[in-house]
Amino acid sequence: MNTQLINELATLASEARNADTLDIDLLPSEQILEKINAADREVPAAVHREIPQIARAVDAIAEAFKRGARLVYIGAGTSGRLGILDAVECPPTYGVSEKMVVALIAGGEEAVYRAQEGAEDSLTLAGEDLRKIQLTENDVVVGIAASGRTPYVIGGLRYARALGCTTVALSCNKSAAIATEADIAILPEVGPEVLTGSTRMKAGTAQKLVLNMLTTASMIRIGKSFYNLMVDVKATNEKLVSRTRRIVMEATGVELAEADRVLEECEHNAKLAIMMILSGLNRHDAGSALEKSDGFLRQALRQISAFKQEQKIDQARNTGRTVEEPVT
Repeated sequence: MNTQLINELATLASEARNADTLDIDLLPSEQILEKINAADREVPAAVHREIPQIARAVDAIAEAFKRGARLVYIGAGTSGRLGILDAVECPPTYGVSEKMVVALIAGGEEAVYRAQEGAEDSLTLAGEDLRKIQLTENDVVVGIAASGRTPYVIGGLRYARALGCTTVALSCNKSAAIATEADIAILPEVGPEVLTGSTRMKAGTAQKLVLNMLTTASMIRIGKSFYNLMVDVKATNEKLVSRTRRIVMEATGVELAEADRVLEECEHNAKLAIMMILSGLNRHDAGSALEKSDGFLRQALRQISAFKQEQKIDQARNTGRTVEEPVT
């Protein structure tokens, strides 16, 4: 019997017994659900307290993306699966390569569908997995572990840090061992679970919220939105084709027929279609303007507007007229 592990778990908030649910096995369904829901409402506040650290991680991830590097998640069990869920949704949502956000889980692909609990106990396995994906010092590695003591995650963070990567620890315990292994520690402590130690519940929800924030904010920081529209979404199915059409209509105010015409011309690239409509440029010139602005649609439009204003001023000088400056 591993008494050291028992003693370690006894010190973790995520493993403590919840005083509010000691009678949960005696309750009818509706009251059980009330207890679960009341516990879940504690999660957003715990995540909110970690926003300064989440922001540090977002800054590091956005900088990595700008230099062509990757965000890599490592985790075991539920934590690993949550990393995979976040990673696989980035390509269709933001039009990025599948290699840009990568997720590794202890035990490999089989562990996604079937628990491979023993795999998480290795301190070297994550290093081997990171070596296989050719991790470089430019990448950012996020280790996810509700308990904060998973050997697979600890080993992976140590490997990444030794390589020179920026490392981030995500745990739901303030005393998490992985916090000392990372440059940035995000520790939303959500307290005891409704069922003792069932960290797929509040802890899992907190981790999902943080992962949503990491990728969403990082993608916004590299120009993947226009106002709050997902302008780089890939139209890979009927729903996403319809969403792309709506995005173009919302951003430009054109009717469906015009949105469809321009989308057809630019092979359903919503960002390019919006740029063409709002700037009046042809496909080639609109694409060049976006490229010069590193894909930031607002910036590209402002540059075009400034250029057009300069042309008006030059023309006015030549004719002796004055041109009002645009309101910014």
